[in-house]
Amino acid sequence: MQTDTIERTETDEQVDDGTDSDRPKFFHYVKKDRIAESAVMGTHVVALCGEVFPVTRSAKPGSPVCPDCKRIFEQLKT
Repeated sequence: MQTDTIERTETDEQVDDGTDSDRPKFFHYVKKDRIAESAVMGTHVVALCGEVFPVTRSAKPGSPVCPDCKRIFEQLKT
């Protein structure tokens, strides 16, 4: 199973000025073959942790990863 990490975005119409420190932004693990489709078509993807969202950004090395996705991914590797 191939996965990649992507950021979960909010579905409401709020402007992100970077000051929302009470809620950290995480990237999630999703099936790799769904990322391009979501980014182009705007369809939603389902992360390993169950979050459902459209792809809007890709993770850079060192980006924060959802702890639940990471735990599930590590369990799948064993």
